Amino acid sequence: MREERRSNFSRRRVIKSSLAMMAGGALARAAEAAAAETEPAIKNVNTNSSPSALKITDMRYAVVVKPGPSPCVIIRIDTNQGVYGLGEVRDIAGPQYALVLKSRLLDENPLRIDYLFQKIAQFGGNARQAGGVCAVEMALWDIAGKVYNIPVYQMLGGKWRDAIRIYADTTESMDPVEYGKRAKERKAMGLTWMKMDLGINVLEGMPGTVMQPAGMSQWEKYAQPNLFVATEVTDKGVDRLCEYVAAVRDNIGYDMPLSMDHLGHIGVKSVIRLGKAYEKYNLEWIEDVIPWFYTDLLKEITTESPTPTLTGEDIYRIEDFEKLCNEHAVDKIHPDLATSGGILQTHRIGDMAFGYGVPMAMHFAGTPVSGMANVHCAAATRNFLALENHALDVPWWQDLVEGVEKPIINQGYTKVPETPGLGVTLNDDEVRKRLKPGTEYFAPTPQWNEVQSWDDALFS
Repeated sequence: MREERRSNFSRRRVIKSSLAMMAGGALARAAEAAAAETEPAIKNVNTNSSPSALKITDMRYAVVVKPGPSPCVIIRIDTNQGVYGLGEVRDIAGPQYALVLKSRLLDENPLRIDYLFQKIAQFGGNARQAGGVCAVEMALWDIAGKVYNIPVYQMLGGKWRDAIRIYADTTESMDPVEYGKRAKERKAMGLTWMKMDLGINVLEGMPGTVMQPAGMSQWEKYAQPNLFVATEVTDKGVDRLCEYVAAVRDNIGYDMPLSMDHLGHIGVKSVIRLGKAYEKYNLEWIEDVIPWFYTDLLKEITTESPTPTLTGEDIYRIEDFEKLCNEHAVDKIHPDLATSGGILQTHRIGDMAFGYGVPMAMHFAGTPVSGMANVHCAAATRNFLALENHALDVPWWQDLVEGVEKPIINQGYTKVPETPGLGVTLNDDEVRKRLKPGTEYFAPTPQWNEVQSWDDALFS
């Protein structure tokens, strides 16, 4: 009897355990189903890519010639999984700025963006010297976005805006009346922000407008810093320059922001006098009035000029931007993403400036490849104002790329792409038509595969 009872008990226990397990399994499946209804499944992951095994295998380039600042070097970074990234060396700089980095990138995982930037950052510098580092950084972000199937702006923390405001130069004229008409035509294109180039060059041949030593060389006029050429604008010259600004304002009104660049190589006191004379025209800024590294003199101009100041297109390091912002040596900063370290560094520069209460406009003069890198950065940066464009008069500029909504500039704005990476691919046929004579289309570059020198170690 005991054995029978023990046997019956064991059978009951087994049956109970089995039922409990079945019930538990059913409950677990029900819980999973409920979770699936309330929580979205993981999406936007490219399951055809193996991110941890991704390696850089090549870097090639194509040189595009266009009206305006040119040539422009587009680079392509290839990987062992068929994913590639596009970047662009800053306008007028050569491909060697990027190619010297190739040997330091081969076999590296392109998704280690910050690591690779720190590895190659020492080979960048101010102005065009940073072009290669920034081109590589753009291409790495393009690869990352394609691998994870998300736009670059999302990897920067998301966007503050859906469309990016564009500002553009007005074609110049020696006649103030004609200058004003051209500005009106720009406004009719839908622009909501405009810039005019106005310097002492328009005063040439007008006696009594500019004081400067006779017989100055071209180097003295255009390469020597303003402070050392003894060139000043007279009252007559100031009055004449004001005629140009008045003509533009008469044609576009005072509701639209108007900025000014290329004042000329003039002294600090002349810049201040012009800043005061232009006050009544309510300019958004006067740009690059003296070299950016003369911080104390910039602060003197900014303090005494009622017209706001701006600089930054030739600055590479975030520390130099922070010095300007910390001392409020300028009212606004103006990085060129193809000089200021690329997408992430420029975004960081903007965030830093925001903390000091300094707005950020962005300088740009390249192809749509770099253009889209700027758009993603601008979308994700809170204190952004407007992005420059130098291609409004180049009808085929936007035809260089595909995959993005066109017209790229529509009523003064560029829509932020929602496609992976930078959001553009090259139109091979169009780019081939615009190649610099004597250059090839993404030809192999094996001569850059080997390290050219052992200069990476900055300390011992």
